[in-house]
Amino acid sequence: MLRNAISRDGFSIAAGVHDGLSARIAESGGFDVLWASGLGISASYAVPDDSILTMTEFLNAARAMNDATELPVLADCDTGFGDTRNVARMIDQYERAGVAGVCIEDKVFPKRNSLGDGSQDQETVEGFCAKLEAAKKAQSTSDFVVVARIETFIAGGDRADAVRRADAYVGAGADAILIHSKSKDGAEILDFGRTWENKHTPLLAVPTTYPQVDAEQLKAAGFSLAIYANQALRASITAMQKSLIHISQHGSTVGLESDIAAVSDVFQLQN
Repeated sequence: MLRNAISRDGFSIAAGVHDGLSARIAESGGFDVLWASGLGISASYAVPDDSILTMTEFLNAARAMNDATELPVLADCDTGFGDTRNVARMIDQYERAGVAGVCIEDKVFPKRNSLGDGSQDQETVEGFCAKLEAAKKAQSTSDFVVVARIETFIAGGDRADAVRRADAYVGAGADAILIHSKSKDGAEILDFGRTWENKHTPLLAVPTTYPQVDAEQLKAAGFSLAIYANQALRASITAMQKSLIHISQHGSTVGLESDIAAVSDVFQLQN
């Protein structure tokens, strides 16, 4: 269960996946949680991660992940696909699909990917709290988890604003806080974890741009879940590029077969 996996009493690791196959590979790799990555799902359609896909497309991908594995799926739902009414319907649909939880970020719709170039516009605290309240009111089971993702550091804000938002979002019903950053050293994330006075609400981190910060450091700083949100996607791109370039250049798979999965491995993943 996702709620147990992100408990402040323990520490778990999530793999970012984008379809049923990558979900099953992550499950066999020993991960605790699946992150239905908005970047990964968007990339699988070859479109930017900028609120281009619809909720239905994101939901179908998350449903495929959930159906393919026994691991709890935490779905990246961007800004909630609209206003409070959209958020309420989103909760209903994801919960019906068996997804364990959703994460929504406090940016203005349409969002821009947090790690790209360009300015980032945050939602007001009051506006985002209204979304969280609508989400919690819409859910029908107590196990379902709503994560509030804070984009203050992404938008160039300071720790005081991040803390103010975290406290307000917990007050609005958020079950966990994801504090995001694209710093190179992860110092602001570790500092937030160590100093945030709320020691009961689970904290989540996404160590993409600060890979030198490992799971033990995050755990020591008070985090409950580390989300490796896009590494599987990036690895698959590298592998496909290498393999297809080899075939194109050599006209065969000689010299390549030992580096790629056997067809029997595909069959095994398909059950």
